[in-house]
Amino acid sequence: MAILEVKNISKSFASLKAVDDVSFSIEEGDVLGLLGPNGAGKTTTIRMIMNIIVPDSGSVTLLKNSEENSTNLIGYLPEERGIYRKMKLVDVLLFLAKLKEMKMHDAKEQIDYWLERLDLIKWKKKKIEELSKGMQQKLQFIATILHKPKLLILDEPFLGLDPINTNLIKEIILELKAGGTTIIFSTHQMESAEKLCNKIILINKGKVILSGKIGEVKESFGKRNIHLEYEGKEDFLNKNKMIKKFDNFGNYVEIQLEENVSPQDFLKEIISKIQIKKFEIKEPSLNDIFIESVHSQNQEDDHE
Repeated sequence: MAILEVKNISKSFASLKAVDDVSFSIEEGDVLGLLGPNGAGKTTTIRMIMNIIVPDSGSVTLLKNSEENSTNLIGYLPEERGIYRKMKLVDVLLFLAKLKEMKMHDAKEQIDYWLERLDLIKWKKKKIEELSKGMQQKLQFIATILHKPKLLILDEPFLGLDPINTNLIKEIILELKAGGTTIIFSTHQMESAEKLCNKIILINKGKVILSGKIGEVKESFGKRNIHLEYEGKEDFLNKNKMIKKFDNFGNYVEIQLEENVSPQDFLKEIISKIQIKKFEIKEPSLNDIFIESVHSQNQEDDHE
């Protein structure tokens, strides 16, 4: 069942078209990576989903068959954080729980559980302004998931967190995923998106340039990446028409082949020129796909 359907939404601010005819849907239990460079239109898209701003055209349908207030079934962690700094931590969470129509007994129980889980329990009666930025970030994450939302929208959830707390938040996200929570995950950390998401949508300059299941997206880019360990001169890399690009680290090189070149043909080409210690065919990473897709579209736009 589709939790969210976005159909042909567009949004302009004066002469800037921030979102241009974007469409996608997300099924129950999916984790969708909403990806794109800075200024691509991701946050504007999320704000239209949340009805914070209204699209100029198109439609957004949330939890179509639910009889409950759809906003109570959504948890939203915005990229731009904001919380009541003069209030006590527990009072903020109780206030936000009330806005989501939680029963006070359930709210108090959930607050204590998550404060303990995220190592904030001893700060329960402290004012927000006494917390570090990382602690405030964890607090806002708790506020986002406290009411057990069916749809969770996370815009740069690891912002301001150290590696230990980043791993903790990742662990919780995976638990929520396993429990059936549907998640939209917007981030610049491609490695995290690759591990957490089963689908992606890549937006650049307000337009969708790539979408689908991660495995299918990777397959469409082919297996043209080679990791090579060798001994010998690096002359075989220079002006080689089989190679699209490479990163040479000195006797270890990462190579991307041209589209019409197979790894087998490349191996035949170089086998007499160097001593090969390791020849490994690698599927492209999400980071590779992101860079190639955005760069390709930017080049096309420059030539128009």
